[in-house]
Amino acid sequence: MADFSLALNEDQLQIQKWVHEFAERVVRPAAAEWDEREETPWPVIQEAAKIGLYSWEAMAQFFADPTGLLMGIVNEELFWGDAGLGLSIFGSCLGVAGILNNGTPEQVMTWVPQCFGTADDVKLAAFCVTEPNAGSDVSSLRTRAVKDGSDWVLNGTKCFITNGGIADVHVVVATIDPALGARGQGSFVVPRGTPGLRQGKKERKMGIRASHTAEVLLDDVRVPAEYLLGGEDKLEARLARAREGGRTASQAAMRTFEASRPIVGAQAVGIARAAYEFALDYAKERTQFGRPIIENQAIAFTLADMAMEIDAARLLVWRALWLARNGEGFQGAEGSMSKLKAGEVAVWVTERAIQILGGYGYIRDFPVERWYRDAKIYTLFEGTSEIQRLVISRAISGVHIR
Repeated sequence: MADFSLALNEDQLQIQKWVHEFAERVVRPAAAEWDEREETPWPVIQEAAKIGLYSWEAMAQFFADPTGLLMGIVNEELFWGDAGLGLSIFGSCLGVAGILNNGTPEQVMTWVPQCFGTADDVKLAAFCVTEPNAGSDVSSLRTRAVKDGSDWVLNGTKCFITNGGIADVHVVVATIDPALGARGQGSFVVPRGTPGLRQGKKERKMGIRASHTAEVLLDDVRVPAEYLLGGEDKLEARLARAREGGRTASQAAMRTFEASRPIVGAQAVGIARAAYEFALDYAKERTQFGRPIIENQAIAFTLADMAMEIDAARLLVWRALWLARNGEGFQGAEGSMSKLKAGEVAVWVTERAIQILGGYGYIRDFPVERWYRDAKIYTLFEGTSEIQRLVISRAISGVHIR
């Protein structure tokens, strides 16, 4: 216990500073423009690729941190800059996580570099799970994968997919044996340009507008057997155990979401911190009735609560990241706790920031209204707040609460 410390090491501090400077120099000045345009900010992604931030090598370095914290630290700093641009840069990581958590070592080495490309030829990845009739209930996926000779044929519709249709690598979760529900699913790599794969409706969103979100349509999409993540032998063994009523590993989509929830929580912390810092500076400078408004307890106490909630959320995120790397996984739904707390803190803090700015907080001349719009998605995607509470309640009680 004497060696326990929450102090960041020198490598973590240097990378934190590097990402923060990029967020301050490149991301923030471009944020309002790309939010208005609602288009993929290719110049910003390319700038991130040029400095090595958007690359397979950087992601490997972040994930290799023995404390488990570095990926969260990096996300907090980037999303402090802007969430829409942050997701346009790191949105590929969910597809990457799908490959890392479900693929063989050979598949990881083949496909993960293709999710990023190079500084001169940037690529994107997408993780395709959600469907029009299957959001939180991933056991109800209707996208089917059927074996046909040596190939697999996929049919279905995915919705709300980050980088959907424009990604170079789509990781698609499909049902193989409908009778098994979530245990009868598998993940497939579908490269861009595969016949039958196309983009459907592009969504117009309340927030994170610079991040591309669209339907992915699969119409007799044929992929070879080696594009099944994990391989057919592993799949057949898992399906056999499920059919016999035995225990199986958590299914493909949930393994990815469990790994990503603390990272998503770190993104929400970054948004909250941006709004808090802006509101604090504003409260020190804004005068009413002859004095700065921070001298009023109502304002000062609100800022104190904002700072406390952000720190509490960050500590839950760091605990979950550390447990995922150094512990025995999430025994008490610690990943869900971190995402739930951080997402709700982001919404509350950004709303409080608008209140502190008053009318100025409501207009687009100031960034807090954008941060508020961006924050709301963190109580919805990768499991709503209600789903996180369901996961937590089941973990602490051992009861299958519905």
